[in-house]
Amino acid sequence: MLIETYIESALSSETTFLCANCSADQLPITITIYTTQLKTFLRWGDKMPKSDLRDAGLKVTVPRLQVLEVLEEAEPHHLSAEDVYRKLLDTGESIGLATVYRVLTQFESANIVERHNFDDGRAVYELKSEEHHDHMVDIETGSVYEFVNNEIEELQRKVVESRGFELVDHELVLYVRKKPNP
Repeated sequence: MLIETYIESALSSETTFLCANCSADQLPITITIYTTQLKTFLRWGDKMPKSDLRDAGLKVTVPRLQVLEVLEEAEPHHLSAEDVYRKLLDTGESIGLATVYRVLTQFESANIVERHNFDDGRAVYELKSEEHHDHMVDIETGSVYEFVNNEIEELQRKVVESRGFELVDHELVLYVRKKPNP
């Protein structure tokens, strides 16, 4: 959770504190301090960004951390820009929809998120994963399910190689519907 209190000077990169305003189950907390050009702000908790924004060539800003936090905690993992925006509004964050779109586009360019355009035409985003996975989209509900199947992966490599090519990348999306109960 992003702490809305801003501080004027950095203490250290990571420090454990007791928090007078927190419930007993939140003590002690680890606070990580991020410094931007304008302000220093705090983020606490076990979840840290999966990709270091600085390593991706992006400055660490409050909107970027807010969007990253929503994506980290997202269930389901595939969110549209509007979904991210609604989740931020629901938590009381003040951010514009245009900012969410801009941050997601920057994250995509920096290889932090993947954008998918499934059959319904809207773009959804998920944090870039170290492991390759494919997707199934329920055509009735729009739910997206991730799966890994090594047999499918091997068959794709064999098909590509048999035609004299090298597989560089691919995306497999299966459009599915639940079977009716007999």
